[in-house]
Amino acid sequence: MPHSELTHYAVSVVGSDKHGIVAGIAGALYRLGCNIADSSSAMLAGEFAMILIISHRKPFNKSMLLEELKPVCESLDMTLSVRHLPSGEEHRADTEGEICQITVYGADQPGIVYRITSRLALSQINIMSLQTKLAGTDEEPVYIMLMEAMLPDSLTPESLEELLKGLKEELQVEIEVRVVTPVEL
Repeated sequence: MPHSELTHYAVSVVGSDKHGIVAGIAGALYRLGCNIADSSSAMLAGEFAMILIISHRKPFNKSMLLEELKPVCESLDMTLSVRHLPSGEEHRADTEGEICQITVYGADQPGIVYRITSRLALSQINIMSLQTKLAGTDEEPVYIMLMEAMLPDSLTPESLEELLKGLKEELQVEIEVRVVTPVEL
């Protein structure tokens, strides 16, 4: 099927975690005949969030999507957001640069995410995914941050580690950079 015959939407759902959220949303999309092209979901401190990029053959519109999803979200007490993706916006970004996993561990403190991601942004490093988790005990909380990032051609994983060396010392955290080799099918 030619790509131009499809319309695409970004769907996000957020609310208190409970059984059946993914099945409820996936079921509504299935009943509509939608295809889930990309999705991500996570439970964060008792809240559940998911975002999906879906497609459907034209003619199809946002009202049809909302009509099917709203009752499901209301029954699960979830907040729903739907955004139409203009033609071309549904395409994946090229991943021609080196893809790395950046892992940060250290004592919990304000500013870890901001300071590290700001440094990455200044170096034109694109963060593709980011997860954080608080572990340890109340007395000794440990902050864990995992990122997948695409390096520009001007940077190597080794030069990225060097770039983050000062922050590693200032924040007193461990920072590890490792290459993630894409698998070709």
